[in-house]
Amino acid sequence: MKKSSIILIIVAVVLLISIGGSCSSYNSMVSKQESVTQAWSNVENQYQRRSDLIPNLVNTVKGYATHEKSTLEEVINARAKATQITVSPENLTPEKLRTYQKAQGDVSSALGKLMAISENYPNLKANENFIELQAQLEGTENRISVARHDFNQTTQEYNSYVRRFPQIIFAGILGFDKKGYFEAEQGTEKVPQVKF
Repeated sequence: MKKSSIILIIVAVVLLISIGGSCSSYNSMVSKQESVTQAWSNVENQYQRRSDLIPNLVNTVKGYATHEKSTLEEVINARAKATQITVSPENLTPEKLRTYQKAQGDVSSALGKLMAISENYPNLKANENFIELQAQLEGTENRISVARHDFNQTTQEYNSYVRRFPQIIFAGILGFDKKGYFEAEQGTEKVPQVKF
């Protein structure tokens, strides 16, 4: 065998190994990206569950707390705004997630006020529908927290993978961009002051 033939065979083998490795990297990136998409769908599903509970809760409270109109309207408006904001799994940037999180935070705040007014209405607090809806809402808030945690964990695995060498080369070429995370809301790092 000639020396040039041996070099050509070695180059061909190296190219085949490279192509095989890049196919494996691509397939792994696709799998991890799909995991992020699924985790995002789970987050949206839990927020949708909460959004679906709100009309029943508002109607139950409305029957007992007729002069709490502004609080009821605040809940309805916050829900309406939150359901209008959507984020595509392909565009999970930190900015988009902050906007989405802010809208969902407004719903949480309005719901908190709605729950607080129930303290003024003993008949409402004893109503079976209200008790059941309140329990479902609390369970949903826990599910939202778990779904957000799982999303962040899946996103971290994806981001770490596409930023490692040699995947970072293929990720950049093939459009596998880093995804954003859910972050703590501003002000949560401060310890609340309790005064008596």
